[in-house]
Amino acid sequence: MEVSIKTLNSGPGGMMVFDPAFVKIQPGDTVRFVPTDKGHNAELIKGMAPEGAPAFKTVVGKEETVTFDKPGLYGFKCSPHYIMGMVGLIEVGDKPENLEAAKAVQHGKLAAKRFEPLFEKVQ
Repeated sequence: MEVSIKTLNSGPGGMMVFDPAFVKIQPGDTVRFVPTDKGHNAELIKGMAPEGAPAFKTVVGKEETVTFDKPGLYGFKCSPHYIMGMVGLIEVGDKPENLEAAKAVQHGKLAAKRFEPLFEKVQ
């Protein structure tokens, strides 16, 4: 299965957002990062992935797909707009074992505030 996440200058939740900011997929599924508005990318946030999962970083302004094989939570950011709280969360599989580790990662004020409702969606 493939899910698309758009990068937007303005959208649900305010300025500089991923839409949707939270997706739940199964191992082996793919996420397509779509640069609806230019100047954005998607990059794994250090410490916000299951152990041994490969890091990813898409090219700014380029549509790219990432396949998630390892169950767990993946926090990601737009590198240029992380300071503005442009973050998202992907849950792969059920009952992610790295929930507490992902919650423990420190962020700037805006990113931390945006992660709160995303963590509430985790099953």
